[in-house]
Amino acid sequence: MPAIVLLLAPIVAPLLAAGGYAAAGWRRSTAAAGVAAAVLLLVDAVALTGSVARHGPVRALAGLLRADALSVWMLLIVGTVALLACWASPAYLAAGAPHRRRRRWYGILLQLFVAAMATAVLAGNLGVLWIAVEATTIVTAFLVGHDRTRTALEAAWKYVVICSAAIALAFLGIVLLYYAARHAGMSGEAALDWSALTGHAHELDPGVTRIAVGLAVLGFGAKAGLVPLHAWLPDAHSQAPAPISALMSGVLLSVAFSAVLRFKVIADAALGPAYLRTLLLVLALATLAVAAVLLLGQRDYKRMLAYSSMEHMGLMAVGAAAGGQLAIAAVLLHIAGHGLAKTVAFLGSGHILHRHASSEIGAVRGLLSRAPLLAGLFGLALLALLGLPPASVFASELGIARAGFAAGLGWAVSTAFGLTLLAFVALSVHTGRMLLGPAPGPVAIGAGFSGPAAFTVSTAAPLIAGLLAVAALGITTGPLTGLLSAAASIIGAP
Repeated sequence: MPAIVLLLAPIVAPLLAAGGYAAAGWRRSTAAAGVAAAVLLLVDAVALTGSVARHGPVRALAGLLRADALSVWMLLIVGTVALLACWASPAYLAAGAPHRRRRRWYGILLQLFVAAMATAVLAGNLGVLWIAVEATTIVTAFLVGHDRTRTALEAAWKYVVICSAAIALAFLGIVLLYYAARHAGMSGEAALDWSALTGHAHELDPGVTRIAVGLAVLGFGAKAGLVPLHAWLPDAHSQAPAPISALMSGVLLSVAFSAVLRFKVIADAALGPAYLRTLLLVLALATLAVAAVLLLGQRDYKRMLAYSSMEHMGLMAVGAAAGGQLAIAAVLLHIAGHGLAKTVAFLGSGHILHRHASSEIGAVRGLLSRAPLLAGLFGLALLALLGLPPASVFASELGIARAGFAAGLGWAVSTAFGLTLLAFVALSVHTGRMLLGPAPGPVAIGAGFSGPAAFTVSTAAPLIAGLLAVAALGITTGPLTGLLSAAASIIGAP
């Protein structure tokens, strides 16, 4: 299959689905088209896996789009989470009963969001990467404010302001890196090409590169939920519709973090590993500390899940700081496991919200006795996020710990997992309060809700599929083992 078809299909498929929503609105047929677009994205990612394994990186459009093992790994995760979110959206929207016009825009923006993330992971040019990540901010800002409540609109504006400032930092970093590349004699076309920059990184001016990489990591790190520009995350993730929260937490954060990993390759070759290791450790430990402390006193279960995402991004940053192939493989496995488990948790939280018309932890009691299927799936997702086997998060956290100690970062790993233990306790206590205990009396139905719909097996199917995938990855990576190893070797030295 031609390279341009393989690289454009994951972007064009959701765009065509978005066109279907624009033309026909939210209907059963267009909802099915959205699911079909996600399936096509996954099929294309599988085809790219085979092509990259046989022939190496695939390029198109003069290198603006490029797929290597890391791109394909991320594309598989984007496609899987998008499939779960699109699959779950009809049941979610039916329970929430928003205006038909808002459903149409929901469908359009959801598919544009997926297309932007697919573009970001397939970008071979740093300028294209920046544009794609900025596009995710523009599209998701409208999705965060989808419910049009005062709180949702405030969260959307906060998201736009903070992420726009962060992405401006990343843009300045890319401009400085372009300047350093041109000063080193690279052509204008090659100065933003990731593979060309990697090959000539040792020729870049160290002073300019140090500033450029620092700005880029801070900018893209903010989109990944890392301190200090993290304040948008709990508000945006808690106010967006549950399938959108699942996409944002399950895969958008990881897409931004994959950009940080791309810059790590350039920084390590140009400056040595010490500079970015120090920066990532500072950001990681600060993020873990903030997440752990705020989780302890959390009263909102959607915000609880958002702070849990910050905790996991902090652990990924610790793994990236450790470097080496084992550490990066563990980080990439963690990206997949966290993305799937957090998707299930957020989808479950949406159904809980529809049953109780409140996101307060105190408003949810005895869920296990009243909605055992929903409570069981939500509880299993939280157990997976806590790192209990057979979830893949257990294997990835173990890999991060081993790699950290092997790299001489025992103090950082010990601190990180100590903070993770605090988060573990907080999540366990809060979730236990929601699932256990006596069932309360009837709850009032909030405005915009049609009442608790029956949570049937068909409604639960996306959640069940996500949990099965998390467990399967924890037992074995199977045919993905070679891809994972190849992706890790791109970022971490063997």
